[in-house]
Amino acid sequence: MTALARPLSLLSLVLAAALFGFFYAWVCSTMWGLDNADPRVAIAAMQAMNASVRNVVFAPAFFGTPVALLITTLVLWATAHRTAALWFGLATLLIALPGVVLTMAVNVPRNEALALVDVPNQIDAARAIWLAYSPDWQFWNQARTLATGLGVLCIGLGLLKLR
Repeated sequence: MTALARPLSLLSLVLAAALFGFFYAWVCSTMWGLDNADPRVAIAAMQAMNASVRNVVFAPAFFGTPVALLITTLVLWATAHRTAALWFGLATLLIALPGVVLTMAVNVPRNEALALVDVPNQIDAARAIWLAYSPDWQFWNQARTLATGLGVLCIGLGLLKLR
């Protein structure tokens, strides 16, 4: 089982970093761009992006990261890499709860509600819809980004503890 510790640790790092990077891109570019666009365009673009994100490329990072982290934590613990296991365990909690669970509880329902909206022709009506959606969505996205970023940091600290 010791032979599995390093590859699992690296897999966990790659998956967690992919998830963090995905959330981070929304923070530092995507949402700012949409906020600066015509709100009719922003709504339609967000609907299209949300519809496209459920795919085989994104699924491993989103659903697989907590699983890989948990398995890695258990293997590290079982192979007497206790300090590393504690860091990976903390990463598991940070990514699974604020990262994945928060997304499913807050961001996804907001996305699904936006998907049901017919984009209005009038810019003021579209602006009202976008302003009711974007600020709260961004707040929770920043929360999950921070949590997954801290999770990646914990993985790094755990990797430093492996001998």
